[in-house]
Amino acid sequence: MLGHNSNIEMPKITLRKIKSSDKKYFAKWWRDKNLLKLTSGDLRYLSDKKIEKYFQGMYKDKTNYHCMINLGQRTVGNISLEKRRNNWCVTQIIIGEKEYWSKGYGPKAIKLMLKKAKHWGIKNIYLEVRPANKRAIKAYEKCDFEKVRIVKHPRNKYLPRTLRMELLIQR
Repeated sequence: MLGHNSNIEMPKITLRKIKSSDKKYFAKWWRDKNLLKLTSGDLRYLSDKKIEKYFQGMYKDKTNYHCMINLGQRTVGNISLEKRRNNWCVTQIIIGEKEYWSKGYGPKAIKLMLKKAKHWGIKNIYLEVRPANKRAIKAYEKCDFEKVRIVKHPRNKYLPRTLRMELLIQR
């Protein structure tokens, strides 16, 4: 029967704790100029030593939450939740594998992280996004983040302005 897709199962999005073998993904994503243009804006080449330093900082971090995003058996990105002042946490997400962009996996991963945040007792979450990154803003809005204000970073020539979006988790 044409058009009948009941046998096809979409791979499930899951989050898993970061492990040492994940460094290879960050080495790839942190050197991807198209990805960097959407995120930090800093296109300078990252040495293996710097990647090791940044990765180990995340891997050894016992205070915050750093997870890999898996689609079935494939690792496609990462998401983090880091504690800040006044009971706020900041979240960051990257779908590093471009063939998975614009397919709804980012919002699904964010919603999974939000469930975990609620379980952990986290109530206030914010993120900062490049104002021109319309695709990301749309994904965050799907997860009930609200635009709050433009934040200026005068000392950051790569990312002088960001859009702050916030979400207050209901009990």
